[in-house]
Amino acid sequence: MNRYASYTAITLAALFLVPACEKSDPAEKEPNQVVLRKKAAEIVEADRQFTFELFREVCALSDEENIMVSPLSVSYALGMTFNGAAGTTRDAFCDVLHFGDLTNQEVNESYQDLMDQLIHLDEQVEFSIANSIWYRLGYQVLEEFITANQTYFDAMVSELDFSDPQAKETINDWIEEKTNDKIRDMLDYIPSDAVMYLVNAIYFNAKWRYEFDPESTQQGTFYREDGSIGQADFMKVNGAFNYTVNDDFSAVELPYGDSTFSMVVMMPAAGKTAGELIEEMDLGQWDSWFGTSWMENIQVELPKFKYGFKKLLNDPLINLGLGVAFSGGADFSGITPGGGIYISRVIHQTFIDVQEEGTEAAAATIVELREVSMPTPLIFRADRPFIYLIKENSTGAILFIGKVGMPAYGDS
Repeated sequence: MNRYASYTAITLAALFLVPACEKSDPAEKEPNQVVLRKKAAEIVEADRQFTFELFREVCALSDEENIMVSPLSVSYALGMTFNGAAGTTRDAFCDVLHFGDLTNQEVNESYQDLMDQLIHLDEQVEFSIANSIWYRLGYQVLEEFITANQTYFDAMVSELDFSDPQAKETINDWIEEKTNDKIRDMLDYIPSDAVMYLVNAIYFNAKWRYEFDPESTQQGTFYREDGSIGQADFMKVNGAFNYTVNDDFSAVELPYGDSTFSMVVMMPAAGKTAGELIEEMDLGQWDSWFGTSWMENIQVELPKFKYGFKKLLNDPLINLGLGVAFSGGADFSGITPGGGIYISRVIHQTFIDVQEEGTEAAAATIVELREVSMPTPLIFRADRPFIYLIKENSTGAILFIGKVGMPAYGDS
């Protein structure tokens, strides 16, 4: 993997805000890099593939103007769930998350390796990843499942009375704490047949390496894809930034902190829309697009923006091939003896604030597991004339046979 692609993988895994900035001064030190074992590097590559696939699906199924996902958050929540999957359900996880033939041990160690390094990568960037598992009071959970997630995902595991009206708030409070109150009221209700919640929370707060001067911020026109216009506050900064331009778009890279993390802003070329770019995005296309980039003196004019986004990821994940995990045929026998549970909801919520000083972003993902409902029984209602017989089963001899044209019950 070349240097640019390597940095891209690291930052994509963190925020879906991509590659790393070249040094603007040869005397400056190189930004820190994640040094991963071979198997962990395969997980990063898998996450990069999953990033574009998930983002495309979410955009295709959303009518909101402003969309944001954290592939890393979704991947960690599903990674914990993966520890309980078996059979064809495990196969589906491997296909959707691109684990290939990695063993559970290799997957777990890779997530652990990546998490440990990302959160300590840049002292100037506040970045945290937190995981938790909440299961219904009295529900039998296999010790191997709990131990694996505690060991490799540093998951906080708690038994909780889901019937208590405060249970929902307990989970929401944990999410709010881990995201610095940026992800609030995420879990809306706890259904009566819910047995487990697997939760990931990510928080990111970083100053630009080259801050925008607030006094240079001016209001200007923003042109929407539908042709209408709006007003936005445009920040300005001048400097040497990594720059890319081709027939599809132009892009500038804005570094944070010591340049370990950065944001890439892509402007579609004339005659092309952001939606069309998203439809073309995949791992190969991404690496091809950014195969040639260079440092350029640029005045960057970027609008300030802040918004939250919440989405149920059931349909996007089902479309990507994880349908079996959302069905009554799901096999999570690695979580509880006999299985009998399935993913009922994957809730995803994000927040971002981009302004002159830097960027604050957060995300959380909840995987909700419920018990498989007993199938609705067929109804056989003998409310018309019927025939009956009584037989001896070993020989098949019929002892009685009759017809009821109008049932009556009384003294004979």
